[in-house]
Amino acid sequence: MKISTKGRYGLTIMIALAKKFGEGPVSLKSIAKENNLSEHYLEQLISPLRNAMLVKSVRGAYGGYMLAQEPSEITAGDIIRVLEGPISPVEVMDDEEPAKRDLWIKIRDAVKDVLDNTTLEYLATYEDKGDQEYFMFYI
Repeated sequence: MKISTKGRYGLTIMIALAKKFGEGPVSLKSIAKENNLSEHYLEQLISPLRNAMLVKSVRGAYGGYMLAQEPSEITAGDIIRVLEGPISPVEVMDDEEPAKRDLWIKIRDAVKDVLDNTTLEYLATYEDKGDQEYFMFYI
């Protein structure tokens, strides 16, 4: 599964809203400007997030968008599912070799676990301590 710009930019919107949680509505224009993104594209992404009741809109001169729930109650998985659909690297087929089917299921479950256990609160307050190891895998 590859996360497209819909998922990546949607996550950017939601992290920006989490950072301003409790401070009132935030305009998409300011989020677009801060992250060097297209405001028009962000407008397309906010609608499904609003329909999923993850954000709410506030009209008026000082309007914008706010999280509909606490940042600790919204996960990266919630956002990715709304914008990208079900989380699955491949469609698992019943007639597939059992070892391969088991591998796909393990990969899917691992990705789901990470996304469903990563909250907006964590992402909004994350500080890079530089102590993590990064590996490059080639297949």
